[in-house]
Amino acid sequence: MQTSMKVTIYHNPRCSKSRQTLALLEEHDIDIEIIEYFKTPLDQKKLKNIIKLLNIPAADLLRKKESTFEESGIANKLDDEEAVIQAMIDNPVLIERPIVIANNKAAIGRPPENVLDILK
Repeated sequence: MQTSMKVTIYHNPRCSKSRQTLALLEEHDIDIEIIEYFKTPLDQKKLKNIIKLLNIPAADLLRKKESTFEESGIANKLDDEEAVIQAMIDNPVLIERPIVIANNKAAIGRPPENVLDILK
């Protein structure tokens, strides 16, 4: 029998995809750490690690349809990893969600089934 695995979800309870992803994780025999990243903001080190685990440029983690995206001026600096990361730290609403980390891998739960691959 497999032992319970540890999974972290960076969660926004107001987001339907985040709630759906959490429900999907709860269907499995796993120990889930829920981090509501609006209440417990990500620091630069954690955010950089998540981006590394996702294996994407920082700009790919931005929610580009948020009004804050245009208001922050980050739209003109998408090639500047440090500026993009700082914009997400300053404005957590810009971070795509939910993010799930398991087995030293990460996935964005859009759609929620995306996270199943990292549970294996």
